[in-house]
Amino acid sequence: MATFDDFMKLDIRVGTITEAKVFEKARKPAYQLKVDFGAGIGEKKSSAQITEHYKPEELIGKQVLAVVNFPPRQIADFMSQVLVLGTYSEGGVVLIAPDKAVQNGDKLG
Repeated sequence: MATFDDFMKLDIRVGTITEAKVFEKARKPAYQLKVDFGAGIGEKKSSAQITEHYKPEELIGKQVLAVVNFPPRQIADFMSQVLVLGTYSEGGVVLIAPDKAVQNGDKLG
């Protein structure tokens, strides 16, 4: 079992997707995302296997939640800097997002 202290080690923030494109070199279908987390964190890159429910043009401007304090991960020739959160749902991954617009960089807590 994870403890509350384990959960508190995760830095989960809100960001807005500013760019989304097909990740041609990924082994599984994925997009390369750029996500703006505001002044304190800035813009970060992520690889996301969310192609079943989303088209790249639909993602621009969408707010999402992401873990911003995992180590970067090399995927093919791309460095994924954050983990965008979603649920493994029927038909593919569904993104986790606030139900109202909030400030980029707001922390889950």
